[in-house]
Order: sequence, then structure tokens, then C-alpha cells
Amino acid sequence: MIAVRKYFYKFLFFVTLTLMIFGVLDVDCVAIGDPYHKELFDAIGQKERIAFYENRLTPEKERSTEFWLEEAQRYVKERVTGSFNSQKAKNIILFLGDGMSIATITAARILKGQRQGCSGEESILTFDKFPFTGLVKTYCTNGQTPDSACTATAYLCGVKTNVMMLGVNANVQNNNCSDSMNKEHQIDSIVQWAQKAGKSTGLVTTTTITHASPSAGYAHVANRLWECDNDINTTGAIVGPGEECKDIAEQLITSEPGKNLNVILGGGMGKFLPKHKVDAFGAKGERRDGLDLIDHWQSNNPQGIFVRNLEELEKVDFNQTKHLLGLFHSSHLEYYSKAKLERPKQPRLKDMTKAAIKTLEKNSEGYFLFIEGGRIDHGHHETKAAYALDETLEFDEAIQTALDLTDHRETLIVVTSDHSHTMTISGYPSRGNPILGLNERDLDSDGVPYSVLNYAIGPQQYMDSDGKRLDLTNFISDNMIFPSYIKALMGTHAGEDVAIFARGPQADLFSDIGLDNRSA
Repeated sequence: MIAVRKYFYKFLFFVTLTLMIFGVLDVDCVAIGDPYHKELFDAIGQKERIAFYENRLTPEKERSTEFWLEEAQRYVKERVTGSFNSQKAKNIILFLGDGMSIATITAARILKGQRQGCSGEESILTFDKFPFTGLVKTYCTNGQTPDSACTATAYLCGVKTNVMMLGVNANVQNNNCSDSMNKEHQIDSIVQWAQKAGKSTGLVTTTTITHASPSAGYAHVANRLWECDNDINTTGAIVGPGEECKDIAEQLITSEPGKNLNVILGGGMGKFLPKHKVDAFGAKGERRDGLDLIDHWQSNNPQGIFVRNLEELEKVDFNQTKHLLGLFHSSHLEYYSKAKLERPKQPRLKDMTKAAIKTLEKNSEGYFLFIEGGRIDHGHHETKAAYALDETLEFDEAIQTALDLTDHRETLIVVTSDHSHTMTISGYPSRGNPILGLNERDLDSDGVPYSVLNYAIGPQQYMDSDGKRLDLTNFISDNMIFPSYIKALMGTHAGEDVAIFARGPQADLFSDIGLDNRSA
């Protein structure tokens, strides 16, 4: 009887709320009883608001009760009839969207649909269709909000560590090379585990290949900034008498497991060349020790192929290639939306994904491949949401490429992020409101329009001399720095959970709430 009464009251509540929304009951009582959502009812007036929504285009099929019930039934049937693949995965591909928060996923999904001429909210990203999902905690041993180094160590090595650390445990303190060179503090990664199992291995990124995310797969350093020897010199590293302090690039080319990688594709050519040499893009090398690590790699891999642009990458005979090194920029690869106009010879992430899989798939024992959409994070740091979302869609296309080239029965594909960002989708924009534009319905309390996407922290507040918000109508562009609340030189990471998606053998192990990123 108690249960029946409880559900009756719930039913009564929803009936009452429905009557209120459609104006059958007096709306004022809701505004008083629920002050936190008062703006839904009286910000522009009930009649005006209802008229606004009625004038919006709602797809005809979505007006039908049957449409939503059939969609729910279809989804349930898919889940019920789906089977768990408990076989051991032959291949593993880990896709990392650096800084790809849940808000980023939502906004990118909407942008994808709007680019296709739809309202956007109903759109689906490639990895949205993966059968298993979960949430991942991202904190580090000394940080509530993480950076990309301690998180990379967690998901590639299985051990949480301090902020800025790569491939070492939490006994290592920042800038202490003596600590990081201590073998007792160094930890192995999945790259090394895969190599010991006889599998081929590869790393792909749109950042420098010595950047934090890929580096945890092969390096052990007390500061993620030590990408080359000059970086060590400029950060005040603590090095004991007679001790060697190897930078990340040198560890990649000369130490295990980096030197055994079959595929290395990304940016950062300057980190591998001495300062007296000019790289393929017209920039001077950054190394002061005189080492040419590209020459070193070619000497150790005489049959290996070194490429510098898309044209060279497309000419590679993958059937005959066992080792592939591609460095496509002096620093990070350019944002795709800029590269397609300014650097057409720069490969896209999906091009590098295809090349990596084609190179690695020849191994009968399988492979491990790490693929990072690294510049999602950079777009958010610049609070240029258009770049961040476009890079997310590039990332999504690379995932589709991997799906097209692999067999779900033998390849486990995992998609996740290392940390969040402070971007939010704000206010009550209507269905189909341009996700990169202004909220077409709401104004702030001073009657000024505001953008749908905003950041908590960033460089631009758009205030006049009296501290009043500016009208952003004339500021909207693909290169726009989106507004933020707290002024800082750049946007920062956020500390909430990130999502994880999995498909393939044992993908069900990733379906949970509250995973730590070390268990991902």
C-alpha cells in the first residue's frame, strides 16, 4: 500500500507539473514554490516564452509518443540481445581526447549535427554508439584537479602519481632528476607490457610526440616539460654529482620501451634536432647537446621509414614497413581548421590512425596503439571553443577510421579523456540554437545577449570600463576567445569525472561508475 501511495504521488506531481507548463494551472505558484527555476517562467513572461518555443522547429516525428517509446524499446532490445565478448583481445587501441570533458562531447555532438543542417542535439558521435560506458575519476596523488602527466601515468602505467610526473611513482618530487632516475621509483607502462608479450606498439598524437600524454608510455621524468635537454637546463633540475638526466626525446629514441616502438607519429621535430640544424619546417632545432635523434633512429632502424608530411605518409608501403617515424611539425600540429587552409600537407589524425593500424596489423600476435586528440585541450586553454570542438570532431573521425579497419571480435577500442575543462553550456538556449553562437532566447539581467558556451576561467571577460558586459553579437567568429568569469592568462583544467567508452573483447569491464583512470 505504501508503494502504491508513493507512485500515486509521483504521478500526481507530474500531472500537476504538466498542467502548469501548459497554462491550465496558475504558473505563479510554481515561480514562488521553485525560486531556483523562476527564470523559466517569468524572465520574458509566460505567454512570450510559450510563443517562443511554439515558433521553434520541432521535427514532426518527435511530436509522436510512439517515436520515443519505440526508440526506447529498440535500445533495450539491443542491450538485451547483445553478448559479452569474454575473449582475450588480440589488439588494443586507446583513444584519448585530451581535455575532452562531458560538456565538450555534448557541444561537439551538437556542432556535428548543425554542420549537417540539423538542429544538432539529436546527432550521434562515433563513440556514442559504443556499447559500454562509465565515469572515470581523474585526481592525482597530490592534486584534486590533474594535469596530463599524472593522468597519463595513471592510464598508461596503472599507477597514480604527482602532478607533472611521467612514468614514476609519487615518491618523486618535481624537478628532482635524482628521484626520477632511481629505478625503484620508475614504473612500467602498457607499451612495455605489450612489447614483452610479442605485440607491436605505436603512439600517435596531434601534439609533440614528447608531450605529456604519449610520454608516459616510454619516459621516466620528474617534470613533463623536459621534452629535450635544453628544457632540463631551463627548469632548474636537481641532478646529483655524476648523474645523467635524460630528457623525454632521448629516452624515446635510445631507451626501452621507446626505441622498440614500431610507430611514432606526431609533432615536435625541434626536440630531436641540435640547434645548429634547421628542421623540415624552417625552424631551428632545440637541442644543445649536439644529438640528432632522427639520425639515431634511422641508424637503429635501417629499414624504417621517416616521413614529414601527408604526401610522404601516403607513399609508404605499409606491407613492407615495420618501423615508421613521422614528425609533421616543429612543435604541435596545427589545428585542423587552420591546417586545411595554411598547411594542406599536414596529415589529419585519421590519416595517422590509418597509417599506424596498417603498419601494426601485420603482427600475428597483435598490437597496442595509443592515439591522442591532443589539441582539444589546447583549444580549451585558449578558450577558443570553436577549435576545441572542431578538434573533437577530428578525433571522432579518427575513431571511425579505426572501426573501419579493425574487427570488433578481436580488437578492444577504448575512448576516454584525461581531465575536464571549465567550459559549460549555459542558460536555456532553444533546440537548434547555434552552439558556437549567442543564446537566441535569453539576455542577462542588464538586457545584454550572451554566448551559449562560457568558461569559468580565461583571458577575456568582455567588460566595458564600467564593468558592464559587452554585447557579443559582433565578436562571434571561428577564432573567438569565448568569455570567462575569472580572469587568467588562459583557461584551466577542471576536476570532475570524465566519460569512458569501450567496444570489443572484455569491453564490459569498462562499464562502471567511479573508475579511477589507473584502472582504465
